[in-house]
Amino acid sequence: MAFVACKSSFEFQEGDILFQDGDCGDFCDAIRKVTHGFDGNSFSHNGILTKEGEDWYVLEAVGRGVVLTTIDDFMSKHLDEHGKPKVMVGRLKDSYQHLIPKAIAEGKKHLGKPYDSVFDFENDAFYCSELIHFSFKAANDQEDLFMPEPMTYKDPETGEVFSVWVDYFEKLGVAIPEGEPGLNPGGMSRSPVLEMIKDFRE
Repeated sequence: MAFVACKSSFEFQEGDILFQDGDCGDFCDAIRKVTHGFDGNSFSHNGILTKEGEDWYVLEAVGRGVVLTTIDDFMSKHLDEHGKPKVMVGRLKDSYQHLIPKAIAEGKKHLGKPYDSVFDFENDAFYCSELIHFSFKAANDQEDLFMPEPMTYKDPETGEVFSVWVDYFEKLGVAIPEGEPGLNPGGMSRSPVLEMIKDFRE
């Protein structure tokens, strides 16, 4: 059954940010240890909701690049043990809602661009929360709406870089961008510009 046909009475709005708790193995485990999401939740991915005609899509950056994904496909990607989408919805507070149309338009300009596998703000590729960040920054007269923070790839318990990240960046042939600016879905879910309004697991 299609998600939209059986969803609750919750009403989406354009510009809603969908936060997803996916399973990416050791990578997600490492991310969870250094990032903290809203109300203790773990998030490994996010995207912006947009409507085309009567149909809802999620503008997101995934492994194959920046794409539009149908809401059904997005919501069914990661389900909990009860078959419910592991998704929470964040909505911009009223004073920032005016930025949404331009942010979506800016984000769509990047459709087809590659995934940012090295997490670098300076290249013309995007990871999930980077796409959202730069879309809203462009809409906000190049002022940060979501605030980047220094990224870390180190285990807080040992102070050593997680082995999964050592292997990952070695294969790419690039230095680990420890301390470089970045954003992650968990941190973005705690942004003061957002209200987390719906948990589809409930």
